Amino acid sequence: FKFIPQGADAYLFRHILHDWSDEDACQILKVCRKSMKPDSKVLIVETVIPEGNGPCFGKWLDLMMLVIGGKERSGKQYQTLLESAGLRLNNIIPTDAEISIVEAVAV
Repeated sequence: FKFIPQGADAYLFRHILHDWSDEDACQILKVCRKSMKPDSKVLIVETVIPEGNGPCFGKWLDLMMLVIGGKERSGKQYQTLLESAGLRLNNIIPTDAEISIVEAVAV
């Protein structure tokens, strides 16, 4: 988690952050934040677990990720993770699949 190219308009993380604990995911995002321009965006393509106790495919994925030390996250968990890395949750864009696009910007 040492280097990400500087000055990109957008940084895309697809099925990456769910592999890592909050601490490691935060470190990845902090390195990204250091490389961002003021108007850069971070796009995170992952399953976002909805609030509540209803059935959700992402909850099954969360159990599988637990085995390797990762986790699926809710919108609130992404907000907390992003804030701890110097980013702000801008939007969560649902898709027709079991994934969403989490959009973040620099603080």
